[in-house]
Amino acid sequence: MKCLVLASGFGVRLYPLTIHKAKALLEYNGKPVLSHIVDKVPAGIEVFVCCNRKFEADFRKWQIHTDRQVEVCVEDVWNEEQKKGAIGSLNFWVEEKKFTDDLLVIAGDNYFEFDLKDFIAAYNGKNVLVAVHDINDRQKARQFGVVKLDGKRIVEFEEKPAEPKSSLVATAVYILPPRVFPVLSHYHSLGERDNLGSFIAYLVEREEVHAYAFSEAWRDIGSALTGEALGEQSPADLKSIPE
Repeated sequence: MKCLVLASGFGVRLYPLTIHKAKALLEYNGKPVLSHIVDKVPAGIEVFVCCNRKFEADFRKWQIHTDRQVEVCVEDVWNEEQKKGAIGSLNFWVEEKKFTDDLLVIAGDNYFEFDLKDFIAAYNGKNVLVAVHDINDRQKARQFGVVKLDGKRIVEFEEKPAEPKSSLVATAVYILPPRVFPVLSHYHSLGERDNLGSFIAYLVEREEVHAYAFSEAWRDIGSALTGEALGEQSPADLKSIPE
């Protein structure tokens, strides 16, 4: 198994906080969100982090100070108009690195406290596995992919529904078996380039996709910064993300 952390976005909806700093490098609980993620990846799993040209120097600097070996993969894009999108980035690096192993895929603006070893242990080696979490708020669930389960199987996946049927949402932590890489490539060829949740919804309609439900803390960093968590503070004044 290998791990790919997707961190090549420009975080435009968080401006001005992310004009000069990538979302994945914003600090939360004393260190960059990216460090929280990488620190959770079990030893022995090779880690790749993708970024863009605009923030390449910052990621290189972070790479020097991280406690483990990480390969920084740079996309030759400089602005929002050029970006590949999450699906485009994932497909690009799968093909560029010629991945043939199971792939642990994590969005770089994703903070979670569950143990990735438990998540990986729940993977059966065949079916896509998605980490899901009950945020206990249907109103907020409209920002995410809402899932319906039958046991551990995802039987319904609605991306950002206007009227969520539950508050159980998919988080941006996945395990993809290599057999779905051609499906990803085909999906990307249809013109889809962003929103991994839409790809998971596409898979759910065609095959068995499994869920790993966790109860530990989880934050979507972008939503935390643009939602009620900010209170009266200005994003430009924040040095770390509020609880």
